[in-house]
Amino acid sequence: MKAWEATVRRTQAAAKKRAHSIFGTNYVAHAEDDDDGNIDESNTSGCGTGEIYHADRVLSNGDYYTGHWSDNFPHGLGKYLWTDGCMYVGEWFRGKTMGKGRFSWPSGATYEGEFKSGYMDGKGTYTGSNGDTYRGFWVMNLKHGHGIKNYANGDCYDGEWCRGLQEGHGRYQWSSGNYYVGEWKNGVIYGKGTFIWTNGNRYDGDWEDGLPKGNGTFRWEDGSSYVGNWSKDPKKQNGTYFPSGTALEENFHWDPQQVFNVDLSDCKVCPNEKVSILPSQKKLAVWRSSKVADSNVRPRRMSVDGRLDACQDKEFSRMRMLEGADGASTWDGFERNFLTGVQLEDACARGSAIRIPKMVKRQGETISKAHKNYELMLNLQLGIRHSVGRPGPVATLDLKASAFDPKEKVWTKFPPEGSKYTPPHQSCEFKWKDYCPLVFRTLRKLFKVDAADYMLSICGNDALRELSSPGKSGSFFYLTNDDKYMIKTMKKSEVLLRMLSAYYNHVRSFENTLVTKFFGLHCVKLSGPAQKKVRFIIMGNLFCSEYTIHRRFDLKGSSLGRITDKPEAEIDATTILKDLDLNFIFRLQKAWIHDFRRQVDRDCEFLEQERIMDYSLLVGLHFREATNAGNPIPSDAPTPADNVVDPEPDSSVPRLSRADMDQLLLDPAGWDSIRLGVNMPARVERTERKNDCEFQLVGEPMGEYYDVVMFFGIIDILQDYDITKKLEHAYKSIQYDPTSISAVDPKQYARRFRDFIFKVFEEDT
Repeated sequence: MKAWEATVRRTQAAAKKRAHSIFGTNYVAHAEDDDDGNIDESNTSGCGTGEIYHADRVLSNGDYYTGHWSDNFPHGLGKYLWTDGCMYVGEWFRGKTMGKGRFSWPSGATYEGEFKSGYMDGKGTYTGSNGDTYRGFWVMNLKHGHGIKNYANGDCYDGEWCRGLQEGHGRYQWSSGNYYVGEWKNGVIYGKGTFIWTNGNRYDGDWEDGLPKGNGTFRWEDGSSYVGNWSKDPKKQNGTYFPSGTALEENFHWDPQQVFNVDLSDCKVCPNEKVSILPSQKKLAVWRSSKVADSNVRPRRMSVDGRLDACQDKEFSRMRMLEGADGASTWDGFERNFLTGVQLEDACARGSAIRIPKMVKRQGETISKAHKNYELMLNLQLGIRHSVGRPGPVATLDLKASAFDPKEKVWTKFPPEGSKYTPPHQSCEFKWKDYCPLVFRTLRKLFKVDAADYMLSICGNDALRELSSPGKSGSFFYLTNDDKYMIKTMKKSEVLLRMLSAYYNHVRSFENTLVTKFFGLHCVKLSGPAQKKVRFIIMGNLFCSEYTIHRRFDLKGSSLGRITDKPEAEIDATTILKDLDLNFIFRLQKAWIHDFRRQVDRDCEFLEQERIMDYSLLVGLHFREATNAGNPIPSDAPTPADNVVDPEPDSSVPRLSRADMDQLLLDPAGWDSIRLGVNMPARVERTERKNDCEFQLVGEPMGEYYDVVMFFGIIDILQDYDITKKLEHAYKSIQYDPTSISAVDPKQYARRFRDFIFKVFEEDT
């Protein structure tokens, strides 16, 4: 133990000496080394709560901080040196790196520029340990926006970046002098572009995965050209050679495959560097104010984005050392448990505490043999298996107009004893109708739905679940056992069939569209005197996720009747709250908010053109941190001194920690699980409505933030402005304010919907 203490003392002295030599001493207060590793209190006496003062401290674990301090947090200008060699010097705001600063790694890599909430965010310059340099814009530790990257081998890229990879328009020049100007996607050359060699030859045309593919023209310096369809597969390559008057004879015998095998063989795009640890993942040592030092109070670790840590601890001097199984500093345990009710009440002093609704085991009632709709479920499963499993033409995304004809449907009879095309079954005889089968087969391909998985979800051994009550329209909803798909009964199919062509073109053009994904439209006609017809539409379930959805909102932008009529005690995690129940503003990162607004505009324009109204934005929230009592924890809430509670019983439910999110952002492949409206890390700010404003749609921000994972999409897009809705509008307009009712003209509806959504979705600053 004595040897260990001696080692720590030497580490303290070395760390302090190194920090002074590297940072300089222009605003570092002098502090003598203390044999006991105690904190220097010379610059902190007489300071009141909330006052900014200077602190110069060497911690027992070897970390060193010097700079401005306020209320137990670095606040203002300050410098922090970690024992592993990482350093930060710059601006702080209540324990978070915020503003301009410089972060350096022990490898020699540095970042100098703007920080936001612990992330490299804004304009900045990163210099890698291998000599690579990037100057440009960042969002949440990722290159995003315009930037210039100079590689150590002499290559250079000047252009647009998206979430850490080249995407958009850019120019890449190799050290050999060859260069490409054109479109990029996911870090590779993709789209239309021009490649120019130093010998004067050039290629203009289409690219895919870094190689010419599609229509393109190869030109020689002498004016000769080769025009055709390009492919690395020689069997698919074809084109025509056009010689110039001064064409060389060797060009007549030129093989287009030479471009792939020779001309482009040395033109590889340099890979992006991998960072071992991100600035927002570094932990700070946080302790109670030295003005009221208590020997029984032990400090905690906190990441530089302001998040506190709590796990198994080992006390050494006044520092709490937090270690995982491998000895590395960790904070995953804090994700589920660190705040007591007293601190939560302080954090929520301006309003009653937010409560996460109680959880229910499974949504819906399993359809068993005794269920009244059991045979209907069997009919549906038999029909889906028949439709999806039936061999069809090779799906191409370019469909003929005849495929969208409402008369394009296939009737199949299902007798109980079976037939040449159908299997025997235990249900009653029925007829099965497929509407526009080729279109929906192609839509499933477009949405990357595997046919086998699709059949297994709907037609597997597990029964469907019927939701407890039908919707306002009278439709019934069914969920598959794996929650991937939702099946809705419909009174009429004309609206979807009428707009199917426009819907197909829209979702094909915009892969980030928020409108509901449709996978099939079918009809079951029961035999017998009743001749009952039941139409089904199969949709994707927006809330199919490994994360528990704690809050659900259905938002339209209208106020009449837009409040939940359930008492607070009866609201659970499956309750759909409405516009006047909304008590949050949703804050998305800059990388997403512009994409979100642009896509809402596109989707609303599409729905307006199709005369659709009464749609809504369905929003689901998963609070990343909550107490055992079920209260979400504000993202900037303080931590109690020593009261760490045990993990809650359902701690196996996945929660996305800030460190997990950093790793997700660092790994481009991790973005596959995150897209607009799905698994989106975000923050929500709590709002409160004024008592004198009964129908105030958007409350006043309270400055209280919560870290969440968000899910959202536009649903109920099959209601057109028909005679029923026109009559409803006329009748209600006499009794109420016409702007407050839901049933309005599609143009007015789209404008009101956009205005409201853009008020409750803002950029996270």
